[in-house]
Amino acid sequence: MPVYSIDGITPVVEPGAFVHPTACLIGDVIVRAGVYIGPGVSLRGDFGRIVIGENSNVQDNCVMHTLPNADLIVEAEGHIGHSAVLHGCHVGRNVMIGIGAILLDLAMVGESSIVAAGALLKTNFSCPPRSLVIGNPAVVKRELSESELAWKIQATQQYKKLTARCLGSLQETRPLSAVETDRPRLAISGFKTLQDSRRH
Repeated sequence: MPVYSIDGITPVVEPGAFVHPTACLIGDVIVRAGVYIGPGVSLRGDFGRIVIGENSNVQDNCVMHTLPNADLIVEAEGHIGHSAVLHGCHVGRNVMIGIGAILLDLAMVGESSIVAAGALLKTNFSCPPRSLVIGNPAVVKRELSESELAWKIQATQQYKKLTARCLGSLQETRPLSAVETDRPRLAISGFKTLQDSRRH
């Protein structure tokens, strides 16, 4: 993985974290144990500190940066969806940020909330714990139900498993030239869609 120090400050990746080889870490970046950092992620700690809390996941092509002398914090069990952009914000514990969401400086997302895909959280946005946040600009729609919160937790659990799978078996290789006879399938168990969760 490309890792760069700047002004003598080097990124930290704690044991038990997985950082994809195509992710880029610069400067004051702290990746805690159990974290999954996906392909193409950019964590630019060249102005301020970026902390990714324990057992969080930051999925493909996410970008994180902050203003000078400011921090960007994702607390433990954070779930940051594909291509999200986070800038100088604070994401509480057990929060899910949807695909393509944008969080601007000083936005604060309360613990155990879900930010919908494509939402735009403007500067100084704030929401209480267990909020469902949607829209552009984002608003708090309502409090999360128990089934929605349970679905978020099990989705994050799948990424914890993916961290272990990547540490144990991911390796660079060459593609096959033809599909094998009886090609195996990935065996992913225990995952329910949000719609399935709402039926129970």
